Amino acid sequence: MANAKALLAVIAEPTRLVLVDALRGGPLTVGELAARVPVTRSAVSQHLKVLKEAGLVSETAEGTRRIYRIDPRGIGAMREWLDAQWATALDAFKDFADRAIDEEGQE
Repeated sequence: MANAKALLAVIAEPTRLVLVDALRGGPLTVGELAARVPVTRSAVSQHLKVLKEAGLVSETAEGTRRIYRIDPRGIGAMREWLDAQWATALDAFKDFADRAIDEEGQE
């Protein structure tokens, strides 16, 4: 599985982002996903291949159909990275607020 920054780059492509967003609601077939984007079914399959290789989606076969779903491991890696970014931002805001209070008290 790729690192979080690489995963974010994969879903930065607008069609892939739409596909991932659609899969948040539950498993879908290629046809169901293709109905949600203005590209060919073949193009959707290529996007799904990229998402699968990145570890963001998984697929299962049901007869002749392929069912795609979110792979929580890939999403988890992105979430861990984003949580770390958020923690850093909150720490920086706390430091800023503390400095502002100290400066206000010195006036």
